[in-house]
Amino acid sequence: MHVQFWGAARTVTGSMHLLVVGGKKVLLDCGMYQGNRREAFERNRDFPFDCAEIDAVVLSHAHIDHSGNLPTLVRNGFCGTIFSTTVTRELASLMLLDSAGIQETDNEYLNKKREQLGKEPLPPLYVTEDAIRTMSQFHALGFDHWFDVVPGVRCRFHVAGHMLGAAIVELVLTENDHRVNLVFSGDLGRPARPLLRDPVTVSDAQYVIMEATYGDRLHPDEDNCDETLVRLIERAQKLNSKLIIPAFSVGRTQEIIYRLGGLIESKRLEPIKVFVDSPMAVDATTIFRANMDAMDDDFARRMRTEPDGDPLYFKDLFFVRKAEHSKKLNDFHEPCVIISASGMCETGRIVHHLRNNIENPDNAILFSGYQAPNTTGRHILDGNPTVRLFGEMFDVRAKIEKLESVSGHADQGELIDWVGEICRQGNVQQIALVHCETEPATVLKEKLGEAGMPEVLIPSRGHIMHLEPLR
Repeated sequence: MHVQFWGAARTVTGSMHLLVVGGKKVLLDCGMYQGNRREAFERNRDFPFDCAEIDAVVLSHAHIDHSGNLPTLVRNGFCGTIFSTTVTRELASLMLLDSAGIQETDNEYLNKKREQLGKEPLPPLYVTEDAIRTMSQFHALGFDHWFDVVPGVRCRFHVAGHMLGAAIVELVLTENDHRVNLVFSGDLGRPARPLLRDPVTVSDAQYVIMEATYGDRLHPDEDNCDETLVRLIERAQKLNSKLIIPAFSVGRTQEIIYRLGGLIESKRLEPIKVFVDSPMAVDATTIFRANMDAMDDDFARRMRTEPDGDPLYFKDLFFVRKAEHSKKLNDFHEPCVIISASGMCETGRIVHHLRNNIENPDNAILFSGYQAPNTTGRHILDGNPTVRLFGEMFDVRAKIEKLESVSGHADQGELIDWVGEICRQGNVQQIALVHCETEPATVLKEKLGEAGMPEVLIPSRGHIMHLEPLR
């Protein structure tokens, strides 16, 4: 039995790990690779295995870099079951249908350009029909219950604390009377965070596949985040300008809403109009409200104490669904906050807001999450003086900042604490670091070695980790 790493290996996108046990093939995640447009399209389209031979998928959570290439898998012959938590299935339905719409729209635009150059049209990565068919193959389960994935693979989900429904995946693998316990962190959240419950520790593991996105750094404290929001919003109020926040529609948007509501409620911030300009974020917020029992104690406290009993709403919060209403924000001349997707500024309405606001030095752009290499967001955050938007070059004159402490990913100390507890409770033989670039992985590997952890791997794409029974 073995695991072969085909995605999120020395990169943070496209999570996809192929588990082979007793001749059965199970994918842990099937995420969309994001980065250079041409490379990303080819990587997502061309799987390194026969999709029809995959027996099942175990999905850790709904973010596109973990779920976004499932429709391509289905389009290419996968007919098996996709196992996820119940809330992950709800969120994945929103995200995959939205992603399919983006694939279709972007493909139409691309083919118009190709036609002008006398080139043959290209098919989209997948379409809405593929996303609908994909959702029909989901089987949703709750946390903490064992289930059979395929013969020889048993699984249960534990709370990961990264986003609503996100799971740490615990697997018991059996082949020829040999048993191996494997834990896959998915994306690991942070303890004592707003909204979500803390990630749990899994005992009795022999092999751990662990994300290491922020393996080389510690996040700033919570006050730093709130202070940044207050400072930039007060700046917008003073200059009568806009604060643009690119944010993932699921998870990050809801946390920012939650924080802003708390700052206004506590009188730390004067009221300001806040527009959530993303139909998917609107729907996702509805799902959050329907699952308030999954939130942490601080969320429950605010439910009890706030006059409206809804920590995800405040007086000057407006949800924007229709495209024509989104366009009207271009002519809105009061100070405001616009939260829009996508989080890495690759597609969606955020690109239009950047196009209309990035050259005004009174405006500010506040990044709220990790920006993968070669994405539009990364180019801006790295300080490039110009950026390409819809094929045109724009000067970056707006103030650029980043919220470090709202990250949904555990930092170096939190990763070491989490896997350290697993090592104390189990008999871990190897740890594989994924969902990270090489530098943070290398730093974390050194730290884990100093802490007396077992062998640590930083697998490259295609690397095979053999899973041997307990020695």
